[in-house]
Amino acid sequence: MTDPEAGHVPEGVKERLRAFSIETPSWGYGNSGTRFKTFAWPGAARTIWEKIDDAGHVHALTGAAPSMAYHIPWDRVDDWDELVGYADERGVRLGAVNPNLFQDDRYRLGSLCHPDPGVRDQALEHMAECCDIMRATGSDLLSVWLADGTNYAGQDDLAARKERLEEGLRRTYALLPERARMLIEYKFFEPAFYHTDLPDWGTAYAMSLKCGPQAQVLVDTGHHAQGTNVAQIVSFLLSEGRLGGFHLNARRYADDDLMVGSDNPFELFTIFATIVQAGSAARELAFMLDQVHAIEAKVEATIQSVVNCQTAWAKALLIDRTALAKAQADGDVLGAHRVLTDAFQHDVRGLLREVREERDLPPDPIEAHRASGYAERIASERGTATAEGGFPT
Repeated sequence: MTDPEAGHVPEGVKERLRAFSIETPSWGYGNSGTRFKTFAWPGAARTIWEKIDDAGHVHALTGAAPSMAYHIPWDRVDDWDELVGYADERGVRLGAVNPNLFQDDRYRLGSLCHPDPGVRDQALEHMAECCDIMRATGSDLLSVWLADGTNYAGQDDLAARKERLEEGLRRTYALLPERARMLIEYKFFEPAFYHTDLPDWGTAYAMSLKCGPQAQVLVDTGHHAQGTNVAQIVSFLLSEGRLGGFHLNARRYADDDLMVGSDNPFELFTIFATIVQAGSAARELAFMLDQVHAIEAKVEATIQSVVNCQTAWAKALLIDRTALAKAQADGDVLGAHRVLTDAFQHDVRGLLREVREERDLPPDPIEAHRASGYAERIASERGTATAEGGFPT
């Protein structure tokens, strides 16, 4: 493998590093917690306006976070034009719209899959509102995750729920703005424990086919059973043209609330390696963080997550594809594996510093953030808010 530290960076690597971007989530900037407790953090964002301020700060330091996903109704405002202008002034744009189909009391037995048609209609009205907001803000992504499922055998007719799910997603799809995409997320369990209506990538894939070409699968890296090969899922969906994007995070057991790249960086690397290998087939993928920061500083954790993604992306770009293809063709199992691990083990911090400095960005975004006084300033201005500003428990 060529050595970027020695100045021999493969052609195109720097360009692709500069082009890499990831969307940060509004809910990652507010107070957020676990199923047991939300710990208030000094300076945590209380409103979408403050979340945009934080997102602009993250992008200014990393150069790789130009948009912010937002959640409805948590981030609803009266004047969307004003909000779009506010974001533009801070160097970011509004990204994916995330509907909330899990917190209303009427959703106790589900939303789009609920046995009561009145509740299903309410869920579709919310989807219609989100699509209208997309038009108002210029968003081209509707990110759909459902908490729908059952806790007990016999609680509901599973076949009927599948039909309701298909109908609800198809009706939502028909509401999309022109050229917008609907990304269908899945999770193998929780909050339902007997069955989940969208439990895996196969179900999400089948539903995307039912809806149409603007419906694709959203892979959340924390929503799989232990031992699942996420890179394989990514490869399959890419080959089918149905991978829409990612919610990136890390997990240890049951959920996705850890910073991406913090727990299993090799998994993140293999996912990115698969994407790089796909070339133009991966051109429109949406990379989004989906994290809530329970015990860490909100803005700093987001910056570190962006850096972790840049690090994994850089390593994936350094894979010697010629050597890998030859080893694979020769049946050289260990040799092929070594090509991958050589790239993974490479220290790319110098390369990333060089790329940042060429763009007049801080060589170390975390150190720049700590030196900027931003955290102290927002703590002084905002104080310590309640859980209202972020992902409620």
